[in-house]
Amino acid sequence: MVTPQTVCALPIDGLARLMPMHLLLDRDERVVSVGPTLARVLAQMPEHFEVIGARFQDLFEVRSPGGVTHAAEVLARAGNRFRLVPRTGTRAGLRGLGTWLADDGQMLLNLSFGIDLITSVREFALTDADFAATELAMELLYLAEANAAVTRELRGLNLRLEGARLAAEEEAMTDPLTGLRNRRAADSVLERMCANGVPFALLHLDLDYFKAVNDTLGHAAGDQVLENVGRILQEHVRAEDCAARIGGDEFVVIVADRTDPKVLQVIAERIIARVSEPLAFQGTECRVSASVGIVRSVDMVRPDPVRLLAAADRALYAAKHAGRSQAVLLLLPES
Repeated sequence: MVTPQTVCALPIDGLARLMPMHLLLDRDERVVSVGPTLARVLAQMPEHFEVIGARFQDLFEVRSPGGVTHAAEVLARAGNRFRLVPRTGTRAGLRGLGTWLADDGQMLLNLSFGIDLITSVREFALTDADFAATELAMELLYLAEANAAVTRELRGLNLRLEGARLAAEEEAMTDPLTGLRNRRAADSVLERMCANGVPFALLHLDLDYFKAVNDTLGHAAGDQVLENVGRILQEHVRAEDCAARIGGDEFVVIVADRTDPKVLQVIAERIIARVSEPLAFQGTECRVSASVGIVRSVDMVRPDPVRLLAAADRALYAAKHAGRSQAVLLLLPES
């Protein structure tokens, strides 16, 4: 095999600079010259495999045109366009143009990565120096990377916006002083549970003697009492329950799937006991108690939030009338 020093009067080193992905084959389809970038791709062939002198069909699998294995068949059937896959295990495919050289039967193929450019650049650690100066490969890569960066930034922005939206919704449903749900959230939970037919109990709680604390010790003391009640209610509810502050010193607790009168009485009495414990404020004790009215959804054929709240309010009034610091369960006539 004779290694030529020129191709159409062009030195081999010049060919490598102009076409770093070229493949020059002799009339027997053995490699005479290979561009430096293509050589990096083919360097993943088995150890001790020599690319120079290797047969075309040992280096590449022809994907298009179909049914051929030899370079001469590729050029005869595909004109000057074809697709190849190196037999190196790489995922990157190659596209190319090719032609016969005059008189000597040699074939010159010029390959490119095509749509597999980004994958190939990463797999073979290619840089701008691995491409001809006239190619737009790196510019396309930069555009792809810029597009990916913009996409990532937009995705991050969307996540931040979604987080801000959820935070705003959470804030709109939360009482800022106690951290409990607010009236809007409680109404929403009641409507949903009534619509879904989930059995539940509604506890309406009002603080006794709270106005006296505000009048004698000031609003800061009153706020501390409310915060303390908020902590107590949070300790007495489960994840599926809802505790909410619906007014100045009014609270509701919606207890899901618990309608046994004895159980509800125990829950209410525990809350009352905790609320009645003296609370220190600037060296003074704040003393309040709680009255609780209780109603159950199962006492209504078609539970309705408005009617349940009205009934719970009547039960609360009955608890206060009974001497305060009491819990009264109002059994509703089925309707």
